[in-house]
Amino acid sequence: MKIEREDIQIISRHSNWSEKSINHVYKEKIYSTKESWLKFLNLLFISLGVGFTTVGILFFFAYNWTELHKFIKIGLIESLIVSITLIALFSKLKLDLKKILLTSASILVGVLFAVFGQIYQTGANAYDFFLGWTIAITLWVTVSNFAPLWLVFIVLVNTTFILYWQQVAHNWSEVFVFSVLFIINLCFLLIPFFGKKLNKELKQPIWFSNFIALGCVSYSTMGISFGLFSKQQTSLFVLIIITLVFYTLGIRYGLKAKKAFYLSIIPFSCIIIITAFLIKLSNDAGMFFIISIFVIVSVTYVIKALIDLQKKWIN
Repeated sequence: MKIEREDIQIISRHSNWSEKSINHVYKEKIYSTKESWLKFLNLLFISLGVGFTTVGILFFFAYNWTELHKFIKIGLIESLIVSITLIALFSKLKLDLKKILLTSASILVGVLFAVFGQIYQTGANAYDFFLGWTIAITLWVTVSNFAPLWLVFIVLVNTTFILYWQQVAHNWSEVFVFSVLFIINLCFLLIPFFGKKLNKELKQPIWFSNFIALGCVSYSTMGISFGLFSKQQTSLFVLIIITLVFYTLGIRYGLKAKKAFYLSIIPFSCIIIITAFLIKLSNDAGMFFIISIFVIVSVTYVIKALIDLQKKWIN
């Protein structure tokens, strides 16, 4: 049975639970043990080691670019990718370490594509490079169930779409682009919530969901703010409707699950959108004075409301 710090505090106030027993439960259920700290430090140092090694490989190729033969360049990277993948698949290492190695191999795939493009001067657009990189690691991302690798994949998907818009789809408006990016990241945010019903081993760390939620809110905020000053009314209306639904569900989830993160980013997004709307109405000195007062009052109210909620949840 999972017990939280707040549960212990409530029980202790309404019972004759001894202080000795409370301290024992804190040590057993709440406080981090020596083993958990060792596990954390072990994963931290392994991640740093693999990360620095990958970065070292990148700098090695950048520094010795003209000194290496093209077959050596490609052969070294391919050998590293194959070796790391084989170790991740067939070694007896811990599962977390295997996932870290697979993430390193996924980054090296991008290095391989970059080296290949530079050697043979394929002339491909930047979005082609990121699209190929994304497709190449899709299988690894799917089977790994590893949040950092999923984060790399999501960044690649967003980068591919943005570069395609900048280099090919010049007729797409900013509102349409931000709307699509908002929907894409919203899908990545919602997939783990529904996926847990199908696969109980599907894990979603808090930092990962918060990062994706922040991306969704950022795209919706920028899309609506740009839309207020553009003529693409259809895309703007669709984005506003989807945003309203997402923000409503986000506020309800934040209140139900006691997630202050959602209760902070959504109101601040609304403040930015309302500020953009006020600027659209008028951009004279009087309106900017009103906007300044509105921002001060609204931000103060949001912070006070969050503090009051936090106190309510604790007590």
